[in-house]
Amino acid sequence: MQTKRLGKQTLNFHIPVAISSFASIVGPMEGKGPLGKGFDYVLENDLDGEKSWEKAEQKMMQHSLEIALAKRNYHLEDLDFFLAGDLLNQIICANFTARALGIPFLGLYGACSTLVEGLIIGSMIIDGGFAQRVGVAASSHHETAERQLRYPTEQGIQRTMTAQWTVTGSGAFILEEPSSFSEIVITQGIVGRVIDMGVANAMDMGSAMAPAAADTIVRYFQDTGRKPEDIDLIVTGDLGNIGRILCEELVLQKGFDISAKFTDCGVLIYDPSQDVHAGGSGCGCSASVLAAYFLPQLLEGKLNNILFVATGALLSPTSTQQGETIPCIAHGVLIQRINKEG
Repeated sequence: MQTKRLGKQTLNFHIPVAISSFASIVGPMEGKGPLGKGFDYVLENDLDGEKSWEKAEQKMMQHSLEIALAKRNYHLEDLDFFLAGDLLNQIICANFTARALGIPFLGLYGACSTLVEGLIIGSMIIDGGFAQRVGVAASSHHETAERQLRYPTEQGIQRTMTAQWTVTGSGAFILEEPSSFSEIVITQGIVGRVIDMGVANAMDMGSAMAPAAADTIVRYFQDTGRKPEDIDLIVTGDLGNIGRILCEELVLQKGFDISAKFTDCGVLIYDPSQDVHAGGSGCGCSASVLAAYFLPQLLEGKLNNILFVATGALLSPTSTQQGETIPCIAHGVLIQRINKEG
């Protein structure tokens, strides 16, 4: 049987999986950032007319999927599966969105790596012939994350300079079998390993996640035999300012210099004047920036391929309170532009 694996962790899809549509929604703060014009919709406020922040986040996820479907004149019944996740206990935003949609659903949790986990699993489902079209979504909300994972906003706790700002945002993507109109495709996926280097400070996620991101990036090059110069851009999901620098150094120690083509969604989404300290984070960070910034560049031909790696800190308030260190993971996908010239 012909294998679809390369090396230890990389998946090679025999059928390139098309990203046929995508959409992003963000909160007002993200809309004021440097990428503001690229998002499909910017909320006027963090409640968006709902009674709770959690309801606002669920509405945002559902709306982003509806926008992605509408861009191709698709309807809910055109989706064979819906894959989604968020940061909240029991992934309630994804579950409640699935309740409203009424289509087959797989709920995912990988912390801030959830989007790419969904893109990999969705691609496997399509490459395996189990579906023609799959919807994938991930979301986060600054206020819901603060309430659950850190301190209630109204408590007014001073943030450390290593802390990152959870993005209020959602991204949705339609994956399907390639056709003549397909312009960008996922050709490979890399499933990460859980890495824990002993960081216990929940206010320094970047340092905790950087080793996992570096491990996945290095493993991709080792599995495929590719080099950094073969990739137009290597993008991580939410390492932020501190984690991005650390990841670059760790990858260099393994013999791969990615400094000339390495960036991070958490670094890009906010302007330094917005005082978010170490940058952005959250499931919605990678999801919204991929949809609003990187995929359009692939469509426009400014990029031919990107290695997109989303990172997740697999902790909980309970594990933090009990003094546990932070296990982290990073999953990646290679997204390529189809050259139709000639």
